[in-house]
Amino acid sequence: MEHLDVILVGAGISGISAAVHLGKACPDKSVAILERRENIGGTWDLFKYPGIRSDSDMHTLGFSFKPWKAEKSIADGPSIMQYLGETVDEYGLGEKIRCAHQVTAADWSSADARWVLSVEDNGAAKQMSANFLFMCSGYYSYDQPHDAQIPGIQNFAGDVVHPQFWPEDLDYAGKRVVVIGSGATAVTLVPSMAAKGAQVTMLQRSPTYMVARPDQDAAANFLRKVLPERWAYSLTRLKNVTMQRRVYEGSRKAPEHVRKQLLDLVTEMLPEGYDVDKHFTPSYNPWDQRLCLVPNADLFRAIKKGTVEIVTDEIDTVTAQGIRLKSGDELPADIVITATGLQMQILAGVPFTVDGETVNFPDSYTYKGMMYSGVPNLVSTFGYINASWTLRADLTSEWACHVLRKMAADDVDRVVPQLREEDKDMQTQPWIADFPAGYMKRAMHLFPKQGSGPWRNTQDFALDKKMLRKGPLVDGALVFSSSSDDAIATLQELPAQSAG
Repeated sequence: MEHLDVILVGAGISGISAAVHLGKACPDKSVAILERRENIGGTWDLFKYPGIRSDSDMHTLGFSFKPWKAEKSIADGPSIMQYLGETVDEYGLGEKIRCAHQVTAADWSSADARWVLSVEDNGAAKQMSANFLFMCSGYYSYDQPHDAQIPGIQNFAGDVVHPQFWPEDLDYAGKRVVVIGSGATAVTLVPSMAAKGAQVTMLQRSPTYMVARPDQDAAANFLRKVLPERWAYSLTRLKNVTMQRRVYEGSRKAPEHVRKQLLDLVTEMLPEGYDVDKHFTPSYNPWDQRLCLVPNADLFRAIKKGTVEIVTDEIDTVTAQGIRLKSGDELPADIVITATGLQMQILAGVPFTVDGETVNFPDSYTYKGMMYSGVPNLVSTFGYINASWTLRADLTSEWACHVLRKMAADDVDRVVPQLREEDKDMQTQPWIADFPAGYMKRAMHLFPKQGSGPWRNTQDFALDKKMLRKGPLVDGALVFSSSSDDAIATLQELPAQSAG
């Protein structure tokens, strides 16, 4: 059985971040990155639908250690894949990445102070072990998207496509396309398909807040001309993080004010007299769900042009020729796209055991949003829902390296979060609180709880920077120990042997 110091699971943004940080901070550690797919990239390799792009700017979705150099800060999927490939080459990660390696089980042995992983290597079963496991596998199922239970969908005579499984040969030019959904995927797909000759209807049950912005950051492109590359990138990153934070905090403190600002901007970009109240005014406050980014106002321009129609209604049933709505209207269609969301899962759906006992993660508490009470030597990355994912991924990688360096310095082989006496009566909240998006609410029962103190999952970049970079590792809740201590204790407890 191959043994390593650290195994990373997932070679997308989170896994690549973790591998680079480990290489810098813990160069003596042996590391392997296990990726279930045939290529790196995670989300950016999986999704192939038209117009696939970031919904965060690349100065914050990019890594802290590698400047984003392209002029477009709202980047398409191929550009992001190129950036990730460059990172892998630049930091020599290729030899550490094992593609087509799917982890199917993870079992911790306290006696050996190691994880034993069951792995499918190109379909062949094998085992690998590691002292430390770092899960970088994202937050949703690659195999199963959310099933919205659309009535009658099996009756449709045309093509039904989910964006997660986009067929490369789908011909939609000149076709009538209905895209069901109003989230980031739908808002990306609709104008892109319309630009390539489709007549597109975006069918939504309820509206989403949308904000248009240029796909180029003028300040970033100027700074890159007059400053060293890394300075320009750092300043742009700081600017954008600050702007994200101000918008989010403003939405919490003065939601009606932010709501009016967003809707006024949308109204300016739509045809005069357009029913903004019906089609673009959500029932919830800004940032109760993520804002949808509309680069270069492409969706609004397509509406003005007449190649895109927004319909706000509920589905009665899908027929062979299209969709009948509860209002009695019918939408004829040649193709139906079900952009109805993702299905969340925890830790890639891998079953975990600790000394033979199954880990039921909903019974555990999250430790700083990265570890789980009672589970040793396991860190996982879960990014921000109110800012760019990579901001949290980089912080998590840095913190994991601090933990590994302390373990080496103290000559211990285990670290586990454990509830203290003072934590026993703390109030609990879901893993993600104050964010009532449907895809989150559907899955919170699968995730650990959060509490107070170190048991919070703050979703606050400014607070996390202080807590993870400057806060103490030794806090009474994070317990460092050695398996050799157990062995000595066991020997001391053995009864004395009588002389023969």
